[in-house]
Amino acid sequence: MSKASKVKVEVAEVRDLVDLIQVLKDVADMKYHALAAQKIKFNRFNESFTEFFSLVGFSQVAHPLVTNSLPSSVILVVSTERGFVGDLNTRVVSRAMEEKEKNPSAQFVVVGKKGIMKLEGLGQKILKSWEDIEDRGFYEVAVEIKTYLVKEVMEERVGKVTIVYPWPKDYTVTKPRSVKLLPCEDLLPKQTQTVEKFREVIEESDPVDMIGYLADLWLSAKIYEIFFDTNLAAASAQTQQLDSSLGKMRKERDVVKLKYRKAKRGDIDKSLREVFSARMMVTK
Repeated sequence: MSKASKVKVEVAEVRDLVDLIQVLKDVADMKYHALAAQKIKFNRFNESFTEFFSLVGFSQVAHPLVTNSLPSSVILVVSTERGFVGDLNTRVVSRAMEEKEKNPSAQFVVVGKKGIMKLEGLGQKILKSWEDIEDRGFYEVAVEIKTYLVKEVMEERVGKVTIVYPWPKDYTVTKPRSVKLLPCEDLLPKQTQTVEKFREVIEESDPVDMIGYLADLWLSAKIYEIFFDTNLAAASAQTQQLDSSLGKMRKERDVVKLKYRKAKRGDIDKSLREVFSARMMVTK
C-alpha cells in the first residue's frame, strides 16, 4: 500500500469522527433548548406557592424546618452522570469543599456516582448517597432525599442543609452554585410582605402543621428543580465541550488532508522517478 493510500484511510477516520462529534453536539444542543423551554413550569409553581403561602400569617409560628438553632449541618452535593461535561463535576466538588472549609464539622450527602468518587478521592466521608437518579426518576429521588432531610431535622440530628449543584447561568455559562435549603426561613419574609392584604382567613388546621406541610412541599419542589437545573447545566456543558472538541478535530482534519495531498504528490513523484529510471536503463 502506498503512503498516500495509508494517509487516505486516516483522512476517512478523522472525517467520520468529525461527523460523529457534530451529531452528538446537535443532540446536546437540541436537548438544552428543549429543557430550557420547560423551565417555565417551575416559575409558575413558585408563583402559585407564594400566593398560597401568603394567605395566612406564619411569621410568628416556630417550626424546625423554618427556623432552628441546631449547630449540626449537612452539605448536599449534586453531580451529573453525563459524559462530555468537561470539569463541571470537579468544579462542583471544589465548591462543596469551600463550604466544608466554612464549617469543618459539616457532613456530606451526595447525589451521583461521579461526585461520590471525587469526594472519596479527597478522603471525605460520605454520610449518605444516591446513585442512578435519572434511571430511577428525578422526582422520585427528590422526594426520597426530602424525606431523609426532613427526618434528620425533625429528629434534631441536623439543623442546616446547604446544597451545591451545577447551575446553568445561560447557554454558554455553567457554574457551581450553593443554596441554603434548610431551615427555609427565607419563605417567611416573602410571606409577611403580602399577608396584610388578607384579614379574614379561616384557619381550620394548626398553623404549625400547615407550615410544616408547606415547607415539606417546598423542599420537594426545590430539590426537583435543582435536579432539572443540573440536567440543563449538563446539556449546556456537553454542548460547549463538544463544540471545543469539534473545533480541534476540524483542525486535525485539515492537517490530515494536507498530509494526504503531500503524500499523494510524493507517490506521483516517486512513480515518475521510477518510470524515468526504467526508461534510462532501457536506453542504455
